Amino acid sequence: MLERGKLISFEGLDGVGKTTQVRLTAEKLQKRGYPVLVTREPGGTPLSEAVRQLLLDPAFEGMSPVAEAFLYAGARAQLVREAILPALAAGKVVLCDRFVDSSIAYQGYGRGLDLQFLRFINSFVLQGLGRFLTILLDLEPGLALQRGSGKDRLEQEGLSFRQRVREGYLSLAREAPERVKLIAATGSPEEVQEKVWKHVLAFLEGNQPGGCF
Repeated sequence: MLERGKLISFEGLDGVGKTTQVRLTAEKLQKRGYPVLVTREPGGTPLSEAVRQLLLDPAFEGMSPVAEAFLYAGARAQLVREAILPALAAGKVVLCDRFVDSSIAYQGYGRGLDLQFLRFINSFVLQGLGRFLTILLDLEPGLALQRGSGKDRLEQEGLSFRQRVREGYLSLAREAPERVKLIAATGSPEEVQEKVWKHVLAFLEGNQPGGCF
């Protein structure tokens, strides 16, 4: 149905319901006949999944922010090359549970790394990816904290860290409103999906252009 595929990323704090919305969106797309690739960050390829284990392991609580940023970028580079770009070339709709905005929100605003540095290293990672759509699910950090499992290294970060990350996401939404669509993650999954689907459908039909990172 698409000459060239399209990428849609799903962002937000842990606990906002990203994975559920990715699943519901994939089901709806498949019912309409769209070929779909569902993937995640970090992960999505054997190498990237191995990096994921390092990044989320609570045993590495002393990981430096710079090391963390490069590990995320490395996992992303492999995902883009091995999975995302081939899927787009094949005309698939790629749904990614987290993508490059996570590095700005978590390592930039959350960890305090220089935003220009993060954008610089990720400009190589994206390999001229082009325009895509980002669904940003927003929830008050305290509520998101209650919903999360708290098992991995990042989920064990405190409320102040999550507040900084959320502010980073909201800043991205203000900076790039054509690409980043802010959706309140309150209400039932089905109610949230109605709002998500409007943006997804508009993007696929060309009524919403998306944007570049």
